[in-house]
Amino acid sequence: MNTSNTDLIVVGAGIVGLAHAFEAHRRGYTVRIIERDARPNGASIRNFGHCCITAQDGGLLDTAYRSREGWLAAAKSVGFWAPEAGAYVVARSAAEQRVLDELNSKRGNDAVQLLTAGELRSVLGGNPDPAIVGGAHLPADLRVDPRTTAGEIAGWLQDQAGVEIEWNTSVRDIRDGTVSTSRGDFQAQKVLVCVGHDMDYLFPELAARYQVQRCALQMALAPAPAGYSLDAAVLTGTSMTRYDGFTAMPGAEAVRREIYGHSPELIDMVANVMFTRRPDGSLILGDSHVYGQTIGPFQDEWWTSRLVDEIARILGTKLQVTQRWQGVYASSPLTSLLVEDVDPRTKVVTVTSGIGMTMSFGIAAETVDSL
Repeated sequence: MNTSNTDLIVVGAGIVGLAHAFEAHRRGYTVRIIERDARPNGASIRNFGHCCITAQDGGLLDTAYRSREGWLAAAKSVGFWAPEAGAYVVARSAAEQRVLDELNSKRGNDAVQLLTAGELRSVLGGNPDPAIVGGAHLPADLRVDPRTTAGEIAGWLQDQAGVEIEWNTSVRDIRDGTVSTSRGDFQAQKVLVCVGHDMDYLFPELAARYQVQRCALQMALAPAPAGYSLDAAVLTGTSMTRYDGFTAMPGAEAVRREIYGHSPELIDMVANVMFTRRPDGSLILGDSHVYGQTIGPFQDEWWTSRLVDEIARILGTKLQVTQRWQGVYASSPLTSLLVEDVDPRTKVVTVTSGIGMTMSFGIAAETVDSL
């Protein structure tokens, strides 16, 4: 048994686990991270790199704003790319614009800045979709590069005194402050389990109680059109059917019905048509959603093509896909955040709604505050 005295063990080096390690470290705790892979390789590197602050709702909105503070603190310490570029929402119908108007009325002009069609076209550049009728800018939203950020945070943490990372180490059992692994046992005063959709491998009864399953996404990469340099995320009408801040608006159901009327396949694939630009100039394009306890690896090419075509229509240009991939995250119909003590020294922390990048540092701050 490893008898080193550690305040906190974090199981999982995805962004949720790394955020907890970062918040614990800056409060003076000694931390050991245990990760089965050689580097971050799961949902944390397969997403849009969009910290979707404004489109949260209820209690999650406060946590999202706290997460924003944590992201900026981490970016300052670590040095990763994190522009405060916000997000733009494209409205291509009166119903979609109505939802943005309603959100503006609820949140105010500082949080939701309404745009005319001309203003939004100017932001996008090129020859965007003539169907655009308006939109909004959400200035609180942040951007990071999903392919590099988790690795940069992990590398920085590993260089800090009082932080250890055990890579290539599989966890077999966790109880009462002891974590049994493929490299022996480790002990700590507290253990945080941040393994995303794989929580059912370690705590199947807890996963079953919350009906946790996997959600798989189809995503793609393409070079950005010539002259496109927007760092902000770009959302669309389908995004208004996905994020709680939009779906809480009175007009949201009309948007869903409208999209189903002219593009039922987008509703059937549970699409969130959106895109973000990476620092290297490539565009991340997506995404569809399919749910199940076990997700097959086979992707529907027509789905990806349909998503890419919709984004190309918004931008008014052709897009040449260079990569495709599948993302997977935990999903529960019962809660967006699963935070549960499984014994007095072990807490499971899983984001179960696809907003892990957004919420990670806020949840981490709240969790570490409670230790």
